[in-house]
Amino acid sequence: MRKIGKLFAVTCLVTSGLVVAGCSSGGTETNENMVAATVNGRNIMLQEVERGVNQQAGGNPSALTQLELAQARLTVLDDLIKREVMFQRAEREKVLPTEAQSDGAIAQQKEQSGMTQDELQRQLKAQNMSVETLREEARKNLAISNLQDKYNGKINISDREVEDFYNNNKQQFVNRRGVALSMIMVDPADNSATGIGLDDAKNEADAKLKIDNIYQQLQGKADFATVARAKSEDYASLRAGGDIGFATEDELKENGFPPDLIASLLGSMQVGDYTKPVQFRGKWYIFKLADKRLQTENLTLDSPGLRQKIAQGLTNQRKQILNTALMEVAMNEARIVNNLAANMLNNPGNLGLRPAGESAPAATQQPSQQPAASSPSPAAPAATSSAVPVRPANGNANSNANK
Repeated sequence: MRKIGKLFAVTCLVTSGLVVAGCSSGGTETNENMVAATVNGRNIMLQEVERGVNQQAGGNPSALTQLELAQARLTVLDDLIKREVMFQRAEREKVLPTEAQSDGAIAQQKEQSGMTQDELQRQLKAQNMSVETLREEARKNLAISNLQDKYNGKINISDREVEDFYNNNKQQFVNRRGVALSMIMVDPADNSATGIGLDDAKNEADAKLKIDNIYQQLQGKADFATVARAKSEDYASLRAGGDIGFATEDELKENGFPPDLIASLLGSMQVGDYTKPVQFRGKWYIFKLADKRLQTENLTLDSPGLRQKIAQGLTNQRKQILNTALMEVAMNEARIVNNLAANMLNNPGNLGLRPAGESAPAATQQPSQQPAASSPSPAAPAATSSAVPVRPANGNANSNANK
């Protein structure tokens, strides 16, 4: 059973398009057609940078201070450059996906999000994106993944390596008391900018009415995973039918689960049961008990599946190293011109940040604070997540080898 990686997360399916200030020689004109950078002569437009900044700012980049916006732009552009470098290498090594594979990736994303075709079209229109842009993003994701797989396919983990890892990390291999859960979450806050869809509750009354209606559906024998995909406002888990994985008893407490709820999950509830609507952390939840473990168990190499999971964890570690090495080699071979960074150096007074007449928000943060502007890895879909993670513990040792 996998460990809960993130609880209560909200993210969006498609990136948001926003045209704000360009970086002209004066640093004050709007120019969405500005070339932010080139990779081997191929352009990365400022519009792409602004789209990424808008996405990572939760659809509200105007709330960033000037220094935060500058840092966010540089960070987003750096990741776009790396992405383009990797894509061009995938082109040279002839590992591009077919058109059908790109369309299939979009269809899978749409299915996991619970969006209908009409909802996707409305979302794209609202974000000033085209289906062609979305398809090109999917194509690049698949191409980079294919390129990484080409090199990662050479990895081989021996039995000796598995045994050595186990013997040196026995303390990790403990299955602790806890539960595996699925959930449906309703947030009274307005999440319309995050891509949740048309059924977003926007106040306390709407949230209570929505969670009660969901509970009635479940009592009418509706499938929990299907309802979660259609109604939950936690994007990260709704894609998996509400599955949030395994958490130890301590992890439940750390995430603010009420004591009576924890007692019920580990007590009278049976696997397959679901709770009544419960409110905590300012949101409403219904939890389904997918599995429970009442005793702590020390695992051995003879425990079912443990060897395979250690081998997979070691494989994943090597993949990360190989992917980093591949990126370094590809970047060293590429010809990169970063116009955005050069413009900032030429305009240190205002960094070319905002159009004339647009005032920056009040600077309530210290200059040393930086926005959460970390972009996706080159092989990851363009999506961000704001979450309260479960703190790592030895609750599910099988996943510890994957770190």
